[in-house]
Amino acid sequence: MSKQEEAGLILKLYELRREDTMRKARNWYFQEFNPQSLTDFSNAMFGEHSGYLRMVVSYWDMAAALVNNGAIGVELFNDGNGEHIGVFAKLEPLLGEIRSTYGPHFCAKLEKLVDTTPDGRKRVAANREQMKAMRARRAEQQTKTTQN
Repeated sequence: MSKQEEAGLILKLYELRREDTMRKARNWYFQEFNPQSLTDFSNAMFGEHSGYLRMVVSYWDMAAALVNNGAIGVELFNDGNGEHIGVFAKLEPLLGEIRSTYGPHFCAKLEKLVDTTPDGRKRVAANREQMKAMRARRAEQQTKTTQN
């Protein structure tokens, strides 16, 4: 596939991410979804935001499949995207339990992409710490707002 065709696929993926429901799902995933256990994950999976969770995870797993199967090169994909690292970072600590409960192929394409990305697991770990720090800052700001 030519670089122009790969670029076209990346732009199409970007268009899909801009769709209104997908944008809401992504906002929920990064701002409100912070699973610390399989129970947290399962509550989200069967709760009011189930569609959001499934939409975000399946979108990035699908995008990863395009890369894993050669439709988009790893380097070009990673040059234009980083959100998939954050999506995986929230799930990685629970992945074994999630797969035992929901099926062995859950997020398998996304995991494969992370593993083929240079320093992929390091990027995931760093992203997880970054998100933890951002949550702490947001909680601190909310506390200050409520106290005033």
